Amino acid sequence: MKQNFHKIMSLVMALVVVFSTMSFTLNSHYCGDTLVETALFHKAEGCGMEMQKPTIEDCSVTVIKKNCCNDEQLVIDGQDKLQLQIDQISFQQQLFIVSFVYTFNTIFEGLSTTRTSYKAYEPPLVTTQIFKLDETYLI
Repeated sequence: MKQNFHKIMSLVMALVVVFSTMSFTLNSHYCGDTLVETALFHKAEGCGMEMQKPTIEDCSVTVIKKNCCNDEQLVIDGQDKLQLQIDQISFQQQLFIVSFVYTFNTIFEGLSTTRTSYKAYEPPLVTTQIFKLDETYLI
């Protein structure tokens, strides 16, 4: 039980470290107010209704139509400041690590079970029968 718990907790802590240092990008494509496509790690393809920008500017007045589609990008940055060297740890951090490891190792120690062996002891010899002394008989 204890070994399984340690394996599960070490796996969970490894996943926490991996996901905290990883960056995610979530791209969404909206056509009007409707979500058409969502993509993780790459650009959303779209619905194919995107308007092209006008290239003719002969007139002094240019009419630009508003595009009905828009793209949104949500970027979640991971942690990139990890301390990889142990020699830069302060004394308080070293004290905390040592006390944590000591407490963690001693908290799961089982209680010492002392087994008493009664093989060396013999039962007392019956010299008289108690039911005859008390004169109690089962009927």
